[in-house]
Amino acid sequence: MHQRINFRKIILASSSPRRKLLMEEAGFWFETIHLEFDEHIPEGMSSFKVAQHIAIEKNKRARSFLKNDEIALTADSIVILGDKIFGKPKDRADAYHMLASLSGKMHRVDTGVCLSDHHKQIAFTGSSQVYFRAMNHEEISWYIDAYLPFDKAGSYAVQEWIGLCKISEISGTYANIMGLPTDLVYEGLKNFDGALMFPQ
Repeated sequence: MHQRINFRKIILASSSPRRKLLMEEAGFWFETIHLEFDEHIPEGMSSFKVAQHIAIEKNKRARSFLKNDEIALTADSIVILGDKIFGKPKDRADAYHMLASLSGKMHRVDTGVCLSDHHKQIAFTGSSQVYFRAMNHEEISWYIDAYLPFDKAGSYAVQEWIGLCKISEISGTYANIMGLPTDLVYEGLKNFDGALMFPQ
């Protein structure tokens, strides 16, 4: 367990094991809660605004769990190819369609984040570009059956086989692609009085 870097405890409203791992590795003092939420995207909303919009809406619900000077953290990741948004796949066929679409192309991963306490709220988006090598039918089918990526935006995880063998280049942070731009979270906490142990 790393020595913590924040005085004020963070309430991470997420069931994602990847976000939990990133928070632990970054040294944040936090507690996780599970939050039921329908990730509805308003019709006509620009893809650049979607992840942050969902993070803000989640945060409105998460704030009710805060005690004293705790800070709520909510996040949402989406994969964007052109103007098409890929969230979590509905089933195997949907996962296959997403990966076949991403094969051999560059896509964007946006993770929207919202931080709040009882007095303040800030929101921001981490954005990374990911370049996929081409994948054939057998590779896509094997990956889906081996890793069951049904809880992941775009039907893949950067820390799994696809990230190790089929990503040729990334622009932006690895943590953001994994599910949380921890560098931006740290910078965001500077907006909350007494949040961090280091001088601001």
